[in-house]
Amino acid sequence: MLQGVFVLDLSRVLAGPYATQLLADLGATVWKVEPPRGDDTRGWGPPFAEDEAGRPVESAYFLSVNRNKRSLAIDLKDPRGAALVRDLALHADVMVENFKVGDLVRYGLDPATLRACSPRLITCSITGFGGSGPRAREPGYDVALQALTGVMAMTGHPEAAPAKVGVAWIDVLTGLHAAVGVLAALRERDRTGVGAHLDMALWDVTLASLVNQAQATLLTGRAPERLGSAHPTIVPYQAFEAADASFVVACGNDRQFERLAAVLERPELARDPRYATNAGRVRERAILVPLLAECFATRPRAHWIAALVAAGVPATPVATLLEALADPQTSARALVTEVQHPRVGPVPMVASPFGEHAVPPEPPPSLGGDTRRVLREVLGIEAAAIDALARDGVIVTTAACDPTPLAGAAPQAS
Repeated sequence: MLQGVFVLDLSRVLAGPYATQLLADLGATVWKVEPPRGDDTRGWGPPFAEDEAGRPVESAYFLSVNRNKRSLAIDLKDPRGAALVRDLALHADVMVENFKVGDLVRYGLDPATLRACSPRLITCSITGFGGSGPRAREPGYDVALQALTGVMAMTGHPEAAPAKVGVAWIDVLTGLHAAVGVLAALRERDRTGVGAHLDMALWDVTLASLVNQAQATLLTGRAPERLGSAHPTIVPYQAFEAADASFVVACGNDRQFERLAAVLERPELARDPRYATNAGRVRERAILVPLLAECFATRPRAHWIAALVAAGVPATPVATLLEALADPQTSARALVTEVQHPRVGPVPMVASPFGEHAVPPEPPPSLGGDTRRVLREVLGIEAAAIDALARDGVIVTTAACDPTPLAGAAPQAS
């Protein structure tokens, strides 16, 4: 769907690479520019995908957000390396970066400079706090943002310490918002012929993504409390312990609560004025939830799930990720795929959620594996000049010159 779109990716770690992987999954050609040492996440392990001798080759972290890309290893600190990237920007439709605010100015690769040279270019800067405001120059890390934005304060059990979400949730959401913004900017450029700059901040995305919790706080002036797995405005809507294992009950309305009470053989609970409405159940959760927990503890999880589902009350086991990946629904939706890694062999990966609209997955690129091809085919640099840059350490080329052309023809510089 994005065939013919060229993305210059100056990002690393998670938010930026996640955004550009989404674009790559949809068919864009992504030039991932890495420093000669590589994206830091190449070394974030274990676990690693290993070769036949058991040597670590690729971290799970790097594998998860860098498929379908081309890697160029270029030293931006060398003026010749920075010049190469500026030239690539003239051939790109989109540039994504997540350097600290102002860092790219020293290389002449900041969005303002690049867009002055190529007005059609869409630039996207991903930072912790955005390009303005008193925190603009602070570094942004997912765990720090979870702490600063109130996410940790509302996550975890009331009697326990604050907890972070189990994945770098803010980075992923920011990458998703960045990709959406890029797609909108491409649509606008189709109409006007002019690109745009997107200033994407982890801080902004987090507060926007707190949706009902943020709105409730604005209305009441009270910050959310830690409720474990419970919901702030729906009861019961949380995990319970059966006699043998955990499961979740999600009563979304009063009729479902009536059915729940019948399954528990406690129909009087639904008739009790304190619990007859969701608003009442929320007010009286401290009394009601322990009553429900006592009932659920008397029988195995399988009994409760079967009975509740039969009665039309949503109930599911609390599964591990391993169980989720092995679920028949995962197989039916083809959500686990396999790629052939040149050094590891077959590697399982989570597939793109775009399904049939995604390009066939390719493994993440080796560091600098496409430097030579891109410089030759896009910028027209001769082999001898590329060899000289490699000898001087300006670039890293880890793949031999491949005569097969890259997919798609790069657009002409504007």
